[in-house]
Amino acid sequence: MFGLYTKKKVKKLTARLKEEYEGALARQREAAETLKEENRALSARVLELENERSGALAAFQAAEQEREKIRKEGEETLENDRRELALLKEKCRLMLQNLQEKYPDEEDTRSFAAFMAELGGTVDDEEETGFNLDDVTSPKGPLDLKQLCLDLGLTEDDNEG
Repeated sequence: MFGLYTKKKVKKLTARLKEEYEGALARQREAAETLKEENRALSARVLELENERSGALAAFQAAEQEREKIRKEGEETLENDRRELALLKEKCRLMLQNLQEKYPDEEDTRSFAAFMAELGGTVDDEEETGFNLDDVTSPKGPLDLKQLCLDLGLTEDDNEG
């Protein structure tokens, strides 16, 4: 049994196995380095995409906040415009009432009444004017009575020529 393998054959076989093992080990190390490099590149790309996503998300959130701000401003402007129109209608109604009292049969009075009807409703219907007494009696902001009286045509400005 001892005669089957010589020392030389054993050394030769060991050297060949060692060479195969080292070759396989080198290939595995190369593959591991390649995988590590791919992993680094993919990790960098993932980080880049996450940064882009967070940037896009931040931009979207900022745009959404700006949209909401613009919407609120638009609603406030619309409400203010409606109030101004209501005050204008009320002023015109009072002016028409004064004109009709002074000149009941005049053509200008009838033309102004037609204008009032076209402006947004009947002249006699106070609810149509949108004038809200609660806004005067319980204002949401500071109330300038002088300006309100001027707007409604109840007084005249001393500075007018």
